[in-house]
Amino acid sequence: MYPDEFDYHRADSVESAVTMLADNPEAELIAGGHSLLPTMKSGLASPGALVDISGVDDLVGIERGGDVTTIGAMTVYADIAGDDQLWAESTVLAEATSKVGDRQVRNRGTIGGNIAHADPASDLPAAALAADATVHVHGPDGERSVPIDDFFQGMYATAAGEEEVVTGVEVPHESEDTGSAYVKKPSPSSGYALVGVAVRMTVDGDTVTDARVAANGVMDHGVRLDAVEEALTGETLDEGTVEAAADAAGDSLDEYMIMEDQQASQEFRLQLLSVYTGRALESAGERAGRL
Repeated sequence: MYPDEFDYHRADSVESAVTMLADNPEAELIAGGHSLLPTMKSGLASPGALVDISGVDDLVGIERGGDVTTIGAMTVYADIAGDDQLWAESTVLAEATSKVGDRQVRNRGTIGGNIAHADPASDLPAAALAADATVHVHGPDGERSVPIDDFFQGMYATAAGEEEVVTGVEVPHESEDTGSAYVKKPSPSSGYALVGVAVRMTVDGDTVTDARVAANGVMDHGVRLDAVEEALTGETLDEGTVEAAADAAGDSLDEYMIMEDQQASQEFRLQLLSVYTGRALESAGERAGRL
């Protein structure tokens, strides 16, 4: 199918992109295009204009400072997944990025486009939640930073305003006592996550002192699994704790909001969620040197 007609604008800076969005209320940003173009071709989206930010060099790259790493919004998945240092600094984000799509998608799609699109079945929202990321955006009133827990608001809905541009994603570095992981059950037809689970936990001795666990593909947006975090924090990390925490994976979720489609019923998704939560916890525990 062919998309409807649209005007095309190419930005050469973040500021010009913001101005173009303000001047064209029906405009959408396009970066790598792997999220927007399929919806335009299928008729699910019909923006009156596109603002292309693929040429904004300031949005590309991985920068490190102190205890955090900031990834520019236009940085492609392949560059993130191929950054050996990031695998040590934020394993969960690097691992999730390595599981996005196929090689062609990873060499074109961008982290900013993924986060801003907020597809409930994409891989990065859960990883960003587990990593305790901060999303940087730029709009008519200047720059601001949004904690990841406040960013995802619903299906394809985020805290970024219509005239704002996501400029980067900042992640704190993991400590030596921290282990993290991302695992998923991919859809056999698309590769998107039927269920994906991201974990980052810190262990002092044998006790879990901090845990962030999140999931994709289960609700209408990436969500924290509060019941799993509560089952872990303050407990001795062993096989029994992992099993109990995995069993609690769906306990904090609204049953009526769990996704259901031709590929998976609500019941099946909850079963997958428990299984893949257990696998993610085991992998993170092994990386923390405790399992």
